[in-house]
Amino acid sequence: MHSFQQWVGDGEIRLGALRQFTAARDLIAEPFLGRYTVWESSGSGGGEHGIFVQDAAAMAVYDALEAVRRIALRPGMRLVDPFYLGERIVFVGATSGHFASAVSLERIRRLNPLLAPRLRSVSILQALDKQIAELHALQPTVVATYPSVAVLLAEEHHAGRLGIAPQEIWTGGETLTANMRAMIEKAFKCPVVNSYGASEFLTLASQCRCGALHLNSDWAILESIDEDGRPLPTGTAGASVLLTNLANRLQPLIRYDLTDSVTLHAGSCACGSSLPVIEVLGRRDDMLRLIGDSDQSVRVVPLALTTVLEEEAGLFDFQIVQQGPRDVALYSGLRGNTAAAALTRAKAALGAYLKRQGAHHVRIHCYGGVPAKLGTSGKIRRVIGMHCSP
Repeated sequence: MHSFQQWVGDGEIRLGALRQFTAARDLIAEPFLGRYTVWESSGSGGGEHGIFVQDAAAMAVYDALEAVRRIALRPGMRLVDPFYLGERIVFVGATSGHFASAVSLERIRRLNPLLAPRLRSVSILQALDKQIAELHALQPTVVATYPSVAVLLAEEHHAGRLGIAPQEIWTGGETLTANMRAMIEKAFKCPVVNSYGASEFLTLASQCRCGALHLNSDWAILESIDEDGRPLPTGTAGASVLLTNLANRLQPLIRYDLTDSVTLHAGSCACGSSLPVIEVLGRRDDMLRLIGDSDQSVRVVPLALTTVLEEEAGLFDFQIVQQGPRDVALYSGLRGNTAAAALTRAKAALGAYLKRQGAHHVRIHCYGGVPAKLGTSGKIRRVIGMHCSP
């Protein structure tokens, strides 16, 4: 982002104007300069927000990949309703910023007035009981969310507190393990379809009928690398992966470090697709299980925590580590007065959010000048939990 003006391919696009644009929540999915789609990353690499600009040609590629390569979980329904006009689709996630998922949802609503009433969103920054109330009112047939949120909803459904009956669940944005998939499918008695994407390329890989993720290698190149940036052979899990985006010529991304651990496989898939199979070890953040009022268990989704700290406190260099049922440590690599001010804001925002979730007496301990520890994937684990019970 420090070299943005030398990087972007349209001289009319200015970084300052983009920052003002993405700061305005009422402009989500509005075309920038009347012709460009804009979204921002979550700053998950420990730095500032990335801002990504797409022209109409890039968006056409993303739309086509999503339309053509997303498997039909209910083929019969798609034959009679190919445009999902009979579905009630609800996205449960971070809706307050110009994030790719929020922009994509609102963009579809604006482009397709017939589908707009069928597309809704529920913010994960609300208290869980409010999320459940909204889902009860909406009664979605399709739920799109992050794997950790899907697990939380499955637990609520199993406990009898969430009464919805989705026919499909779409996940992305985090690692979906086999155990997580099985748990979600068992709770809701419906199939789960996973995908892999990023702010830097919206639809990198789609799941086939055999459950494998196939890289859209006709529009994106992924190169798995080790800790020193050296290329790795096929079948080896890398410390990171380099992305080359072949669709976005406005803001070219060439061998861009995504910091995901990805394994590229050479063998063919039983589904018959010629696209390569990949395994992704992406975000491995934990759900926090805290003790709230009246000693009840309060579960806190990691992406909600990171969104609160980034959006409300403006803190991007952080790591949250649960130290006990009512104790959380907040670390930042920032030092001096800058760290003190940032951590003061962060503590207030985090404390207010936890209170909204019913965890009023959680102690937040702040430490500056402490670099984040890397997880087994080589990525920074932003949220590290522990198993605790009342």
